[in-house]
Amino acid sequence: MKPTDISAPDYFHKVVDCQWACPAHTPVPEYIRLIAAGRYSDAYMINWKSNVFPGILGRTCDRPCEPACRRGRVEKEPVAICRLKRVAADFKDDIRDRLPKPATIKNGKRIALVGGGPASLTVARDLAPLGYHCVVIDQDPKAGGMIRTQIPRFRLPESIIDEECDYILDLGIEFRGGTRIDSLKALLAEGWDAVFVGSGAPRGRDLEIPGREEAAANIHIGIDWLSSVSFGHISKIGKRVIVLGGGNTAMDCCRSSRRLGGEDVKVVVRSGFEEMKASPWEKEDAMHEDIPILNFLVPTGEPDQHIPCDDVLVAVGQENAFPWIERDIGIEFDKWNMPKVDPKTMASTHPQVFFGGDAAFGPKNIIWAVAHGHDAALSIDRMCSGLDINDRPLPMVEIVSQKMGIHEWSYDNDIAPDRRYRVPLRDKVVALRDIKAEVELGYDVQLALKEAERCLNCDVQTVFTSSLCIECDACVDICPMDCITFTANGDEADLRTRLRAPAKNVTQDLYVANDLKTGRVMVKDEDVCLHCGLCAERCPTGAWDMKKYLIDMTHADDLCRVAARSAA
Repeated sequence: MKPTDISAPDYFHKVVDCQWACPAHTPVPEYIRLIAAGRYSDAYMINWKSNVFPGILGRTCDRPCEPACRRGRVEKEPVAICRLKRVAADFKDDIRDRLPKPATIKNGKRIALVGGGPASLTVARDLAPLGYHCVVIDQDPKAGGMIRTQIPRFRLPESIIDEECDYILDLGIEFRGGTRIDSLKALLAEGWDAVFVGSGAPRGRDLEIPGREEAAANIHIGIDWLSSVSFGHISKIGKRVIVLGGGNTAMDCCRSSRRLGGEDVKVVVRSGFEEMKASPWEKEDAMHEDIPILNFLVPTGEPDQHIPCDDVLVAVGQENAFPWIERDIGIEFDKWNMPKVDPKTMASTHPQVFFGGDAAFGPKNIIWAVAHGHDAALSIDRMCSGLDINDRPLPMVEIVSQKMGIHEWSYDNDIAPDRRYRVPLRDKVVALRDIKAEVELGYDVQLALKEAERCLNCDVQTVFTSSLCIECDACVDICPMDCITFTANGDEADLRTRLRAPAKNVTQDLYVANDLKTGRVMVKDEDVCLHCGLCAERCPTGAWDMKKYLIDMTHADDLCRVAARSAA
C-alpha cells in the first residue's frame, strides 16, 4: 500500500465517524467538549453555524451520527449526541449578539424561497448576511414548515420553534405567510435572480381499501391530521384508534391520539418490528405510553382479522406534489414525477431554480434539509457572482497538536466506563393529560457532564512521524485495541488479514506509513482506534502525536468567494 496522505481534507474527517455521518457535518466532539467545560453558548454557536436549529434538532433529529458513534465499538449504546445538542440550547446564554447582523448594504439580488421549512430557512440564513434580499413564501401563517405543523408539541414546544426561526428571520429576511404559490412560471416572471423550492412532501399517501369511502369521516391522513392538531383545529379523537403505518409519523399519530381521548390505541404494521421505518427510540416512546404495535398484519389468504375502532389514522408515507410547477418552463421531471436535481449543487435543469429538503429527493428529515440548504445557498451565491456552481471551494482544515507536556494533553483522554445515561421523562400520567406538555425533560448539568465524558474525542487524531520512530513496538504493546501493527507491506486485502486484530471494516481506511529503518510499514486500523492517546504517551521519541482535527465546511460566506481555497 502507498503511504496515507493525511493532508487530504476527507481523510481524518472520515475517521470522525459522527461528523462524517451527519449530513451537515457538525463537529460533534468539539461541541461535546465545550458542554463538558460548561461553555454552553459556545457549544450552541458551533451547532448553529452547522445545523442551524440546535434546540429543534436536539429534540427531533433522526440522529444519523449515533449509529456511527465510535463508542459503539466498545459497548452497545453510543453517546447521546442528539440530547447533548439540546443541552447546549437549554443552558446557553442570550446569544443574539453573536449572530450575524442584517446586511447594511444590499447586493441587489432577490431570492424567492418557496416554503418556510428548514431547507428554505437555511438558504435564507446563509444568503441574507451577504446582502441578498431573501423572501420566504409559505401558505402557513408562521415559518417552520413541517417542524411546526407535523411534530407534536409534546416533543417540540412551540417556543423553541419560534426562537430559532426568529433568529433567522431577524437577519432581514422577508416572510410572506399565508401566501400560496400556484404557478412557478408566474413566480419566475417576477424577475427573481434565483428561486429555491423547499416546499416539502406535503401529501400523505392514502389507502384504497374496501370501506374507505363509506367511513371517510373517521379515516384521516396522518400528516394532515397532525397539522390540524398542531393548529388547534382538532382537539379530540375516538376512544378506539388504529394507526396504520410503521414510520415516525405513525408514532406521532398514536402518541397524539393518547392525549386527545384515545384510550385503546393500536399501531398496525405490515412489516416486522425490526423492519419498521420508525426510529428505535420513537417505537420505545410509543410502547412506554402503553401503545401496542401489531406487526405482520398483512393479507395472507387467511381469514381477515377484525380490530374494532372509532377512528383510523393512515400514516403509510408521504408524496411530493408539484401541480404548481408547469412542465414547459425548462424543469425536467423523472419517471416518478420528481424534479431532476443535482445532489451536489441542488440545481434543477432550469438555471435559476434550485430544490432542497423533501422537495428534492422525497421525504427525509430536518438535518438533510439543512444540508441541502447549505449546498443550495452556495450554488445560488456562486451563480449570482458569475462563478461556476460546480466548482465547490474546499473546506478549511485545521490540525493542532494537543500536547501540553511530555505525557499531558489539552483534552481529557481518560475513557469513562459509564453506560449511556437516560434522559429524564415527565411522569406518564401527567404527560398524557396535556398534548403540549413536553415529555423529555432533558439532561440537567450533572447528567450532561457525565454523558459528555463518554465521548471518545475521535476528532483528536493519532498522527505518526516515521523519521522519529525507532520501532521499539512500545505503542503496539500498550494499545488496548490492538490496532497498531508493524509489518511487511502488501496490498490492502492482504494487509487487513495480517494485522494484530484483523481489519474487517473496509469502509474505514488503514493508516499506512513507510520509510521505517527496517523497511517495514506502520499500519493502524482507523476503525477500532479509541483515540485514547496511550500510544503517544508511551512513545519515547514523540513519533506519535495527538492532533485535533477541525474541518470548517464550505458555506456561502465571504470566505468562499475566492477562486480557490486551501485545504491545508
